[in-house]
Amino acid sequence: MKFLDLAKVYIRSGAGGAGCISFRREKFIEYGGPDGGDGGHGGDVIVEAVDGLNTLIDFRYQQHFFAGNGQHGMGSQRTGKDGEDKILRVPVGTEIIDEDEETVIADLTEIGQRVIIAKGGNGGWGNLHFKSATNQAPRRANPGQEAIERTIWLRLKLIADVGLLGMPNAGKSTFLAATSNARPKVADYPFTTLVPNLGVVGVDDVEFVVADIPGLIAGASEGRGLGDMFLGHVERCAVLLHLIDGTSGDPAGDLLTIIHELEQYGGDLADKPRITVLNKIDALDDEERAFLCDELAAVATGPVMMMSGVSREGTTEVLRALRAEIDDNRLRHRIADAATDDPEWQP
Repeated sequence: MKFLDLAKVYIRSGAGGAGCISFRREKFIEYGGPDGGDGGHGGDVIVEAVDGLNTLIDFRYQQHFFAGNGQHGMGSQRTGKDGEDKILRVPVGTEIIDEDEETVIADLTEIGQRVIIAKGGNGGWGNLHFKSATNQAPRRANPGQEAIERTIWLRLKLIADVGLLGMPNAGKSTFLAATSNARPKVADYPFTTLVPNLGVVGVDDVEFVVADIPGLIAGASEGRGLGDMFLGHVERCAVLLHLIDGTSGDPAGDLLTIIHELEQYGGDLADKPRITVLNKIDALDDEERAFLCDELAAVATGPVMMMSGVSREGTTEVLRALRAEIDDNRLRHRIADAATDDPEWQP
């Protein structure tokens, strides 16, 4: 399935049905009086966050969504049928943005969360509503309210606990493949990862979600490489895991480059808790490891850890460090303990 995290959508709610002008015309009833019914309500356009989706690809093939119009009122005091609502089903983590691409209308962060973004028009009153002692045969009715048309943007920001950062070929996808069931593409050339990937990682009987995004390079905030278009997918993360390629030749420079791009992106991304890890230590001897760790510690915030995604050396310690930075209420999955408090069988 192709990944799509931004879509432009055109929506229109349903118009209300018009009220009816009608009079009773029954045999042997001399003064029947008005009996025009009201028009039906127009349908709403609703956006709902559902489970099982992780892309907005459905909105590439359909961009126009119209709710049903309300039916006109009829005689014999019959109210018109309400128009059908139009529901747009989106992944959890989708932001609804106004046409100006700046105003956030809603942020759907929970399964089942719904928001009405275009309310249907009210149905018009029939002439029965205008009957009075001084106007017993009213010949007026209200038209239904008009539909609301608007253009919105849907932007997906994946929900994850840990976000992976690093230069291209820093080993982010290898780490995700080694610690989870995710199978991102891994190769020996830059920008192997073109779209974000999610993986569920387990350590010490708890599980959390890790997001891998395409690598950043110097000038990403100016659009170089794949730019910083995917940094929005780690905005919701509790902690960032910054992987440094130990074989790059200038690990300290790579670290400063990524930090600079985070600061240029804005928001509080640069202020999030960040764990710095020297990766690919399987290709380094003890002396090189110690030298590079000291070099990174001089420019990094906090301690520097070592790891190899290929040999899995140090991965458990890194996962435990990430777990310590994640609040308990953010852990989505827990592995049930085989031993229960009450082992006796119950019918």
